[in-house]
Amino acid sequence: MVWGTYAQQDSLVLGFKEYLGYVKKYHPIAKQAQLTLNVGQANLMKARGGFDPKIEVDYDRKEFKGTEYWDRLNTTFKIPTWFGIELKGSFDQREGTYLNPDESLPEDGLYSAGISMSLGKGFWINERMATLRKAKLYREQTKADQDLMVNEVLYRASVAYFDWLKAYRDALVFKDFLGNAQTRFQGVRQSALAGDVAMIDTVEAKIAVRNRALGYEQSKVDVLKKSLELSNFLWIDDVPVELQPGVTPDLDTAGRIDGTLEILGKPLDSFSMEKHPKLRSLEFKIEQLLVDKRLKANKLLPKLDVEYNFITETPDRINSLIVDNFKGGVTFQFPLFLRKERGDLKLAKFKLMDAEFERDNAQVALQNKIIAIYGELESYEVQNQLIVDIVTDYTTLLKAEERKFSFGESSLFLINSRESKLIDTYLKRNEMENKFFHTKAKLFKNLAINPKIL
Repeated sequence: MVWGTYAQQDSLVLGFKEYLGYVKKYHPIAKQAQLTLNVGQANLMKARGGFDPKIEVDYDRKEFKGTEYWDRLNTTFKIPTWFGIELKGSFDQREGTYLNPDESLPEDGLYSAGISMSLGKGFWINERMATLRKAKLYREQTKADQDLMVNEVLYRASVAYFDWLKAYRDALVFKDFLGNAQTRFQGVRQSALAGDVAMIDTVEAKIAVRNRALGYEQSKVDVLKKSLELSNFLWIDDVPVELQPGVTPDLDTAGRIDGTLEILGKPLDSFSMEKHPKLRSLEFKIEQLLVDKRLKANKLLPKLDVEYNFITETPDRINSLIVDNFKGGVTFQFPLFLRKERGDLKLAKFKLMDAEFERDNAQVALQNKIIAIYGELESYEVQNQLIVDIVTDYTTLLKAEERKFSFGESSLFLINSRESKLIDTYLKRNEMENKFFHTKAKLFKNLAINPKIL
């Protein structure tokens, strides 16, 4: 499949904003970032399942040689709640010749309703509560990670576009000067035939033409390579696409970069590092580890579970639920040394400290990178202006040398020398502009912006 665009009607210009828009919409990594967010949502749903009501049925029957040994039916409906409290209702029925005395129940069965809860370990936090809290934090973390993944692919796509633009500008330089060299060769040839200049000058003029043609051919190869690298980021409906040979970059990209990457008008003192996706992701990671730490600390408490159930034969009569008819119990458990629990708590603390160190280091590193990038941008603005002035001066020198040559006061050697210097300066200007654009892309990457306008 080939690729074209309509930046302007009937045009084959692929604009920077349109290009990044397609990358963000169709590139597999951008879609993968959306999957990351879906995984976080699925984990949250899974964690909420720990609080789903449950129905349990236990039926056991034994009959041998015509004798019914036992027929046991236990049904339970449980509703877990947040603070370790579980609401429970049940129905039990027993029949049989060989039932234990404590299993004897009324003929129509026995109903019960009550609660069970943990008063020690598991009261303020338990596995279900911790899992749900971490799942909520993980969902928020995946949102930040999604921004980072999209930002990374847009950054690499931007760099590919800027390199393609530079290669195309270099090719235009060689093409323009090839045309100049061909025009000059024709003029020198006519002058040589007329006897105004020596025939050897035509050889020097032809050498210049061939040098410019060689440079132009090499630049076209570079444009092809860079366009193929750019094509790595172009997908439509899960199908990779390639640029048509006639598609060109937007030569006015310089004025559109800041708006497209959303770095326009962002002074150094306007950034809030707390909102940076990488730091937010690390903060959510720390909060998940804090939940783990609280859970491990809670396990140092003794296990003290209590249960109380009203029991009745006639659940349809409210007055049958009296405190004298009940079934209850207490469970107490406490390890003597708590070595496993204390070890788990220490490990949780170490993991938390490691994550905090990682966050602090990332914050300082990002801040210093952004400050350095702003310094680079200011320097490149000065350098770009200087190189523009140098191009202007070399152009003036070349025109003056060509004028002197027309009066017979100069030579083709001097013209070619001036022209070679001017070509080198144009190429240097393109390289300087490319570095400037790369630095803007680095600012975009380090700010981890996920553009909303694309």
